[in-house]
Amino acid sequence: ATTEIYTLSLHDALPICFRRSSILLQPESSDSMKETVSELLQSALATLQSEGTLPADQTFTPQVGNTKDKSHGDYACNIALVASKAAGCPPRKLAEALVERLPNSSAVEKVEIAGPGFINFFMSTASAFEVVNTILDDAGQYGRNNNGEGKKVQVEFVSANPTGPLHVGHGRGAAIGDCLSRLLEANGYQVTREFYYNDAGAQINNLALSVQSRVKGLTPDDENWPADGYRGDYITDVANAYLAGETVIADDREVTGKADPDDQQAIQEFAVAYLRREQDLDLKAFGVEFDVYFLESSLYEDGKVEEAVERLQENGYTYEHDGAMWLKTTEFGDDKDRVMRKKDGGYTYFLPDVAYHLDKWQRGFTTVINEQGADHHSTVTRVRAGLQALNANIPKEWPDYVLHQMVMVTRSGQEVKISKRAGSYVTVRDLIDEVGRDATRFFLAARRVDSQLTFDIDLARSQTNENPVYYIQYAHARICSVLRKLKEEWVERGLNECVGDLSLLTLDEEKDLANQLAKYPELIESSAKLREPHHLTHYLRDLAGQFHTYYNAHKVLIEDTAVRDARVSLYLAVRQVIANGLDLLGVSAPDEM
Repeated sequence: ATTEIYTLSLHDALPICFRRSSILLQPESSDSMKETVSELLQSALATLQSEGTLPADQTFTPQVGNTKDKSHGDYACNIALVASKAAGCPPRKLAEALVERLPNSSAVEKVEIAGPGFINFFMSTASAFEVVNTILDDAGQYGRNNNGEGKKVQVEFVSANPTGPLHVGHGRGAAIGDCLSRLLEANGYQVTREFYYNDAGAQINNLALSVQSRVKGLTPDDENWPADGYRGDYITDVANAYLAGETVIADDREVTGKADPDDQQAIQEFAVAYLRREQDLDLKAFGVEFDVYFLESSLYEDGKVEEAVERLQENGYTYEHDGAMWLKTTEFGDDKDRVMRKKDGGYTYFLPDVAYHLDKWQRGFTTVINEQGADHHSTVTRVRAGLQALNANIPKEWPDYVLHQMVMVTRSGQEVKISKRAGSYVTVRDLIDEVGRDATRFFLAARRVDSQLTFDIDLARSQTNENPVYYIQYAHARICSVLRKLKEEWVERGLNECVGDLSLLTLDEEKDLANQLAKYPELIESSAKLREPHHLTHYLRDLAGQFHTYYNAHKVLIEDTAVRDARVSLYLAVRQVIANGLDLLGVSAPDEM
């Protein structure tokens, strides 16, 4: 018996090379180069099926990916390894058969078979630079698609208690949630941004007691200060505004301070409205706006909490024990049953959460994404279990959750913990005041959501290549500066005007830039699917790095006007993609710095 050994390394086998020069199949545009390769492979697979080499009753879908090493080409596919069993032959032999049956295409310079049967595609120079035309034609729409087909998606994020200024954790949630919303919109979804206010419960009572104490002249150092009271300077601001009879407007309500130190309910209503307004101002300064502000208190006022309790009781999933009402969440995968109603008759946080999500479902949101802090991890199973117990035909894995880890703020290598405004934590406004909105948003979205994030104030303030925001924005500004210099030489170029023969772009750095630009649409699609906005920050950093290297090595304003015009067209494509990407992050693209 003969045993054939195939290695998985692309370096270990001498590749078979096929050169292609015919022009039978023209590519539509370089941003669809991957689709072109896929279509070529689909054609070859269909031919093999018609010849009987592959079963005609099976479907074979080639997965085409970008190569990490450009010596292996621009794109690679492992379809020969996947389909070899069905073909009844070694993968490499099937790869050879596939390559022989590929339609001729001007988009492909050559095809290599490497290792056990990987098929590597080297795209032609002309096809690589088609992306420049595509980008300049599509402008702000480049990278967008209609995969969502207008389907409704709700993204709930921030959802802070109206008991104080927004802290940096809320800021990270705001940056991630808003960027994710923008990515989903770029993929054709109709997104509703929602903020859930926990304006009921013990924390709101503590807020009212804290403001009332300040109204009566007490300070946090007094022995009569509430044990769980809030101590930041903002409590004094609320108390002074209440005593001055100020009127505050917060979304759906207008509240005027009664100046009565003994009316705790009036103080509570004023304090909640005041802090809701302050949080809204913080979010506006951060460039984040919401479509819906949903109040927890409305769930009680509209009878939705009682409705949820009744449904759970009718379905037989509740029981009484030790004077409390419990829900049988263990029947739906929870590690233990959960208390719904406490001995004192009050409901736990868990129950209004279930009622709130039932309301989301009833509003027609079949896709809901909750962006929250990692401290909400334990609520995921509980809420899903509670929703299943309602027997409302809600999918088991609904809603989706994106949970971010904590943020540590540092200055001069030391952790910063205190804010005068908030007392015991650093606020979003603190960061915006220190480093600006752009750096704050970028830094808070720049890491995987499940990774802890260190926000280095010194780095965010610096104007060096180490600061990714500065580095990316500087690339955009550099390109705009080139346009201004051209104008001084009486050469007018529109931002989206492709001029010059792109085939004159013969440098490896130029093709690498074009290939990087062509990856952008897929990045936007995958980042939304994975619910991972940080990929966009990494992509823009890499693109800016490639551009700066090219800019420093090769002059653009040269005497050869034909090459100059082609290079400026490539510059403009880079500028457009940077601007599009920064917009999805909620970060500006300055023309000069």
